[in-house]
Amino acid sequence: MKKESCTRAVSWSLPLTLILFVILTCLGQYIAGGVLLIAFWLALALRTRLGEFSKNFTFPVLVFACLTASMYFPSPFLKVGSLSSMALITPILQVIMFGMGTQLTLNDFYGVVRQPKGVLIGSSLQFLVMPISGFTLGKLFGFPDEIAAGLVLIGSVPGGIASNVMNFIARANVALSITLTAISTLLAPFATPVLMKFYAGQMVEVNMFAMMTSIMDIVIFPVVAGFLFQAAKESKLFSRRIAGMVFIPLVAVLAIYAILALVGGPEQLAVTRRLIWIVPLFFFAPLLLAKLLSAWLKHHEKQFESMIGVVSMLGLLIIITVINASGRDSMLEIGILLMVACMCHILIGYIIGYNVARLLGMDRQSCRTISIEVGLQNGGLASGLAVAMGKAATVGLAPGVFGPLMNISGSCLAGWWRNRRGDDDKPESENNVTESDDSNERSQAI
Repeated sequence: MKKESCTRAVSWSLPLTLILFVILTCLGQYIAGGVLLIAFWLALALRTRLGEFSKNFTFPVLVFACLTASMYFPSPFLKVGSLSSMALITPILQVIMFGMGTQLTLNDFYGVVRQPKGVLIGSSLQFLVMPISGFTLGKLFGFPDEIAAGLVLIGSVPGGIASNVMNFIARANVALSITLTAISTLLAPFATPVLMKFYAGQMVEVNMFAMMTSIMDIVIFPVVAGFLFQAAKESKLFSRRIAGMVFIPLVAVLAIYAILALVGGPEQLAVTRRLIWIVPLFFFAPLLLAKLLSAWLKHHEKQFESMIGVVSMLGLLIIITVINASGRDSMLEIGILLMVACMCHILIGYIIGYNVARLLGMDRQSCRTISIEVGLQNGGLASGLAVAMGKAATVGLAPGVFGPLMNISGSCLAGWWRNRRGDDDKPESENNVTESDDSNERSQAI
């Protein structure tokens, strides 16, 4: 009864708040109007949270609340004391990626062997369709070079963890989704810098080595650290499979950096030296942490997964707010056009992903998975790379706009597909059965 009363009260407050916002804005009271618009989004987030199905839209609504706050009141989000807020983005992303790593298991990577066709199609489309469409849209809309480079950047990064949640909601092939996210993330240190150099090299200066290093710092090391934490927590630390899946690729990556240092200059040599102490930090600290927390984790597994999910969402909200606050002036000039371009970018990913997979003979569940994986990108990583490039206020704008739009469109698409089944859909598809309990619980936690 209390929930029904709360729902009714919040529902009545929504139109009233919106009407007052319009009135105050028309009267020129922009500050008061901004406060009311933020209150409207927060009330709407509460209302969606109270609904069984609508709770899937709570996070996108909160994103709009943060965007509104950053547009009306940018100054508080630019500094934390004497420290620039931009300095917080990399560590926040590392925490988010660590959380993603804790949701991965060896079975996710074995998906490459079980479903090679789906993985090949999804990964190829991910790094072919989105960079090309980002470059094309930037030219068609006539954006300044650095804004257009942001569209290329968001198209060149791997898929994000949001796609796993959307596929779970859509009752699609969750195992394939998680595998594609993992594989595209591992390919990112090499694919993203090359794509950025090829498509955006004339728009903005692209240092491929620096970008590769940033992706390793922001994504690969934290993800593998989270993976090792999960393995140690489950007492599978010393299995040969762990050695094969983690340490052998790690040695290969370090060897590549060593070769680059030999043929490169002082910058490459400095990075290689830094890896000597940073690798033990990322790879042995999580093992120690898992052992220290093993007794608590044994009885609080679900609470830990929920905490990881909440921290990830809060981190993304902070990143979106900071990026948009820093680029507020540019956003006011081209905001609507950029939103249209980003929405077109997302729709291109959905449409081409689904139809190409269908033409190549994939079942409908896997086609839906590939569609969502291609359309949804890792906006947090793109924002972090824009910060690393020193161009958060320009290159970082497209990822900031892309993020909330992909969450809203992805939620809508997943909800629509959830209640639709094709002739060749399998209610308990063998694609999902192999991972059903494990993958679904981990997707929900994210």
